[in-house]
Amino acid sequence: MTLLAKFNPLQQARDRLKASGMDPFGVTIEKILSPTEAVIGGRQVILVGTNNYLGLTFHPECIAAAIQALKEEGCGTTGSRMANGNYADHQALEREFAEFYRKPYAVVFSTGYLANLALLSTLAGAGDVILLDADCHASIYDGCRMSQAEVIRFRHNDVEDLKKRLRRLKERTPQTLIVVEGIYSMLGDKAPLKEIVALKQEHGAYLLVDEAHSLGVLGEHGRGLVEAEGVEEQVDFVVGTFSKSLGGIGGYCVSHHRELDVLRYAARPYIFTASSSPAAIASTRVALRLLRDGKNLRERLWRNAHKLYHGLKDLGLELGPELSPVIAIRLGESREQALKVWHELLQRGVYVNLVLPPATPDLRCLLRCSVSAAHRDEQIEQVISVFAEVFSALGSE
Repeated sequence: MTLLAKFNPLQQARDRLKASGMDPFGVTIEKILSPTEAVIGGRQVILVGTNNYLGLTFHPECIAAAIQALKEEGCGTTGSRMANGNYADHQALEREFAEFYRKPYAVVFSTGYLANLALLSTLAGAGDVILLDADCHASIYDGCRMSQAEVIRFRHNDVEDLKKRLRRLKERTPQTLIVVEGIYSMLGDKAPLKEIVALKQEHGAYLLVDEAHSLGVLGEHGRGLVEAEGVEEQVDFVVGTFSKSLGGIGGYCVSHHRELDVLRYAARPYIFTASSSPAAIASTRVALRLLRDGKNLRERLWRNAHKLYHGLKDLGLELGPELSPVIAIRLGESREQALKVWHELLQRGVYVNLVLPPATPDLRCLLRCSVSAAHRDEQIEQVISVFAEVFSALGSE
């Protein structure tokens, strides 16, 4: 086998998708019209797969801040935070994240993916243990691989399985990092965080919570599941991203452990990556303020989520296990059928995400919707109507 031969099966699958005219992984958004609308394939569509939970991507204050930063500081930093890319606004955003979470330490990264790579590959090393929920995001798995720690998965949201594995570790628990997510990105369910925190406290382990999909969504002030469950003081590290509720790009971690500040001198994804552009940082600073004061946005988001979730459920569709702004429609194992459903939705003006194994929690395909506070009632109703049309038409075939 040559170096490149291993890509042949992937290329063949890609060629088949292109030939079918239904390629969910090559969709081009030709024009963005608003947080909830775009032009795809020459037709206007409703976007129900963007993770734009608070709809801040077009907020005039965020745009104005980004434009001002572009004018004053240019397009990019051309260097890492450790070299020439540590601007005053990066440090200001770190202070603002620390204040928002009421923690003494915060670090800002260039992407949410890099935040997980940096934390997991640096906090845990040879001789340490990472216990992670089986449904954790790819960035968490990749960070674990880089860490050289022993990595042990526990069954998704299964507190008893986690308890059993902690007991087996015995005296190694002080060297153990438990990793879970606030809202899981595929099925939209939440971690049983209170129970996990109790186990962490009992065994003397550490706990990292990835709030990528729960920042701005859960909690009175939008601080995520840690706030909603009242366990902020017991969680050691909170990691998140700017690319969902904050409408930008970047990542962060906050903690009450002073070692987080030292970590920036040891984490390779921080040391060797160019820092975020001035425009990205400036818009995020404004978005964080809007998120903090965004009780009305959160209420609108949950109202929309409730409307779509129950509207789809009333059609007889099998959904994820609980109501959240991430709404999964669970399909069968046939990739061809799932692809056809996704394509028919798009043809009728509704864009959702198609997720296929092995990215799904099991062997089944799923359609993934993400609701926004910016969705109008008539848009949600239109999405439900289109789902009804598509599943009715396919069911009669």
